[in-house]
Amino acid sequence: MDATGNAADDSADALADPRGGEFAHAPEPLNIALVAPPYFDVPPRAYGGVEAVVADLATALVEQGHKVILIGAGENGTKATFKPVWDATIAHRLGEPFPEIAHASLTRDAVLELARDAGVDVVHDHTLAGPLNAPYYAEHGLPTVVTAHGPVTGDLRHLFRTLHDHISLVAISDRQRELAPELPWVATVHNGLSVREWPYQANKEDYALFLGRFNADKGVHLALEAAHAAGLRLVLAGKCSEPVEKAYFEDEIRPRLAPTDHLFGMADADQKRRLLANARCLLFPIQWEEPFGMVLIEAMACGTPVLSLARGAVPEVVVDGVTGFVRREPDELVEALRSLDQIDPRACRTHVEENFGPDRMVSGYEQVYRDCLRDAAASTPQDAARET
Repeated sequence: MDATGNAADDSADALADPRGGEFAHAPEPLNIALVAPPYFDVPPRAYGGVEAVVADLATALVEQGHKVILIGAGENGTKATFKPVWDATIAHRLGEPFPEIAHASLTRDAVLELARDAGVDVVHDHTLAGPLNAPYYAEHGLPTVVTAHGPVTGDLRHLFRTLHDHISLVAISDRQRELAPELPWVATVHNGLSVREWPYQANKEDYALFLGRFNADKGVHLALEAAHAAGLRLVLAGKCSEPVEKAYFEDEIRPRLAPTDHLFGMADADQKRRLLANARCLLFPIQWEEPFGMVLIEAMACGTPVLSLARGAVPEVVVDGVTGFVRREPDELVEALRSLDQIDPRACRTHVEENFGPDRMVSGYEQVYRDCLRDAAASTPQDAARET
């Protein structure tokens, strides 16, 4: 309250430059080093959920006036300045441990070079091993924001614990945070999607779609069983290249395929959009705690409802009875498939536009960046005092 008894105006504080500048009418734009994995182009040509998110984030941040340097591999399809640290993408080495460490080392050198030559305010890392650089960045006055794109279990959970004092950890769903409450979470920022790049189609063809990795966690066999019980043919599109995926296909998928089903294979970016736009629904009977599920908002952006089991972030993303159906048991998906006419395709797209657009994602990350910069600035005098 001020001296007159009225509420004090906090707007100036809200607009303060977190780097210690004068009060301004709007926050100063930031210099952001955005670190992507080295496996696929940004955005990806086909498979690559993390790269798709990073692409939309990079472009949206630039459109908001920030200076963004994207560090990764391959080709850059964003509006950010690109600094490749590999000669080419290394998709064939996805899953190996050494490329992660090598990428972290290359990234560290690139970030410090940028900080010296062009200035960097904050590092935003989207990789697995990259957070190991956070203590080193802190020595150079650079805070590190880390987005956990996958399940935070086992070794990764232990890594984030050990880096508790050096990273600002962002979840992509509330459910992800609930499963690891002791970690240094600072925010939940749902993944976003540039809806204008996804075709809306109200009139659908007569097939259900499975789109994703051929893995037991994804429940492909359950999608086949539900579609057949409801009298719908199923189109299956996704990655089936790793040994575990091939074994699952032979043991659980091939024996269940019906003559009417279509095994599409790996879909590129254009093919994926056509498949999603034409499908009556996306079947997503996951068997694990999916942290988000980009294909959910991709489908809904195309006006295609989602039928899924209530695992992971699904209840945060899909509105039961409005943009699809969320069920507890696999056999309940059959009746849901027979009720698809209750779902309005326009409501699906509107839900994504209002809740998962890149503007919402950027707003969330902007707040995280400014908070961690403010915290870093506040801790500096104390650190200096301890050193003396």
